[in-house]
Amino acid sequence: MILDHAHARPHELALDDLTRQRTWAELVERATRLAHHLRGELALGPDDHVAVLMGNRVEFVEIILGALMAGVWITPINWHLQADEITYIVRDSEARVLFTDDDLVDTARVAIGDGVDEAGTRAGSILPTIVTAGYEFDARLATASCERVQLDGPAGGTMIYTSGTTGRPKGVKRARPASLGAALESHAASGRALGLDGAGTHLVTGPLYHAAPLMFALYDMANGAPMVIMPRWTAEQTLELIRDRSVAHTHLVPTMFVRLLRLPEAARTSFDPTPLRLVLHGAAPVGPEVKRQMIAWWGEKLVEYWGATEGGFCTLVDSRDWLANEGTVGRATPPFEVFAVADDGTRLPAGETGALYCRHRTLDRPFEYHCDPDKTAAAFLAPGTFTTGDVGFVDAGGYVYLSDRKSNMIISGGVNIYPAEIEHVFQGHPAVADVAVFGIPDDEWGESVHAAIELEPGVAPGPDRADELLAFAREHLARYKIPRAIDFHDVLPRHPTGKLLVRLLREPFWKDRSRRI
Repeated sequence: MILDHAHARPHELALDDLTRQRTWAELVERATRLAHHLRGELALGPDDHVAVLMGNRVEFVEIILGALMAGVWITPINWHLQADEITYIVRDSEARVLFTDDDLVDTARVAIGDGVDEAGTRAGSILPTIVTAGYEFDARLATASCERVQLDGPAGGTMIYTSGTTGRPKGVKRARPASLGAALESHAASGRALGLDGAGTHLVTGPLYHAAPLMFALYDMANGAPMVIMPRWTAEQTLELIRDRSVAHTHLVPTMFVRLLRLPEAARTSFDPTPLRLVLHGAAPVGPEVKRQMIAWWGEKLVEYWGATEGGFCTLVDSRDWLANEGTVGRATPPFEVFAVADDGTRLPAGETGALYCRHRTLDRPFEYHCDPDKTAAAFLAPGTFTTGDVGFVDAGGYVYLSDRKSNMIISGGVNIYPAEIEHVFQGHPAVADVAVFGIPDDEWGESVHAAIELEPGVAPGPDRADELLAFAREHLARYKIPRAIDFHDVLPRHPTGKLLVRLLREPFWKDRSRRI
């Protein structure tokens, strides 16, 4: 575990964001001091909540580890979100502390607001304390104890926000080990199960607020891998860092594959992928041709996973098995069983398509939704059995294939986007009578956001109207949620019951790939 690495090789590099560095000893000491500061000066108890709104920098990792040691829940917040979206997450998570940095501190202040009532509260919650990385963060750590935390004490956890069909995100709490020591060992064991054995540098290519790059990097670090964090991703710098830092393990999303393959031929042919041993990828559909080209270029080092925020990774497939079973997202990992279910709830035989369910073999409740017992109870078909919202089948060999998503969730560049939230914004515009938002094929992003809109009687469609509606959306939504294009329709198709038939709008784009935007 990480504490052992600090003892065995205290002066070796553990963490580097290309501006700031930490040795193993420094990393563990600073995380320990933060844990004591949270418990002491900030008076947080077990199961209290904190949040982090911060770019990719070393303090982000220190804060995650410090919260783990302090026994508190921590919520990473997507800094692409608008202020009102951030406000919702901070309030709903009941965060007592909001960690940020100089680039985002103004956003953090706007998000929590300055006004308080006489009791010092707003919306029934205590306003969080804002702590900014750099001088203020370092000063707080300097006065905190560095006494080693007890491994038999409670462990914290990472609460990631994910949306549902209502469009409002909910905090997902995965089941935690009973103690800090067990949690640290669980990180290491998860890493070993993925091939993240600590044998070489781990390169973080994506934003640390996203569960996949964050947790995979922590699992590898638990086994001794130094972590190199890219503040911003570029294809060119990725190849440079793999070469210069002898990167052994990394995580990429399909959009990154596309951009790497678009590099000039000279850059691609001169790159030596020898240091790489494992390239995890998932979070979005990948085109078979794109994956074949990456395997041909980098070798059989790609390992694909499939799962959900709620359950983590439920399947894995290495390059060799994928080439022999093209299109699969792998077979179930040891903790899980994966199967398809018919509309009537009966389990389907091999090869038949239905809603995909995952069953945890040892946990009846592998996750819960924060402060929402009804939603938690409704998430389980049976003890330990939940759906990811995907539709597909499991073949006779146990390989899982995805054919559609039961919900209308869009996955673009590895990021989940929820149409209901976007539709709600458009419905607030006086020119809009009806709206449907859905994903359409996109070679680079996997999917891109598309909107079909029915205008109010007497309102004329056209490019200027589309620009007006998109500008309106930008006032309320993060940039990555904005539709790439709008189609205007005289009437949107609805079932007699009133249900919007999004399938009829979406299918032409998926059947005729020449209609890609």
